[in-house]
Amino acid sequence: MNILLVAATQAEINPFLIHHGFHNLPVLEKRIGAHQVSVLISGVGMVATAFAMGRYCTEKIFDLAINAGIAGSFDTAIQPGDLCRVSEDILAEFGAEDGNDFLNADTIGLGKSQFSAGSVSGFPGYDHLKKVKAVTVNKVHGNEKSIAEFVKRFHPQIETMEGAAFFYACEQAGKPGIQIRAISNVVERRNRENWQIELAIKNLNDTLIQLFNA
Repeated sequence: MNILLVAATQAEINPFLIHHGFHNLPVLEKRIGAHQVSVLISGVGMVATAFAMGRYCTEKIFDLAINAGIAGSFDTAIQPGDLCRVSEDILAEFGAEDGNDFLNADTIGLGKSQFSAGSVSGFPGYDHLKKVKAVTVNKVHGNEKSIAEFVKRFHPQIETMEGAAFFYACEQAGKPGIQIRAISNVVERRNRENWQIELAIKNLNDTLIQLFNA
């Protein structure tokens, strides 16, 4: 199977790259077991991810895409270091305001804002990861009022800056995409002292290595 592994930054998957001896970023390829694996470092955010995925899809073919990275958690039951698989992701800011109400893109006919993960086989252990609902944002949350409003509106468990754009690109390419995230922080007023990025990256890469080895 031809697998595309997508990450916003090299740092998020660098232990995996070192483990398997990858070189020559931003796009590189290597055989791992029965799979031909390509790695794409997309850049941070929806715009960078959509562009990188679109360009890749015009030049290469893949059977499955995996978006891997770190994320923030709205759900107190999901703590830093935990691993999740995203089943549903939303372009949360895509729409319009109507006074105190928010109208999503689907409602007002601007397009699609909600996406789901594709089905996947051949990765023992993936289905055992905690299934979560995500939102994709341009601005990570750090204000108590806006966090409360966002949770009330979307009921998300985690937030990222790329996930829904990744799912959109996979859908447009007609290929399944899955998203694996490790939690680096609780979504709260910005407090870097509480972030556990190193732990999240370690656990993410340990999981990726285990999935590919299996």
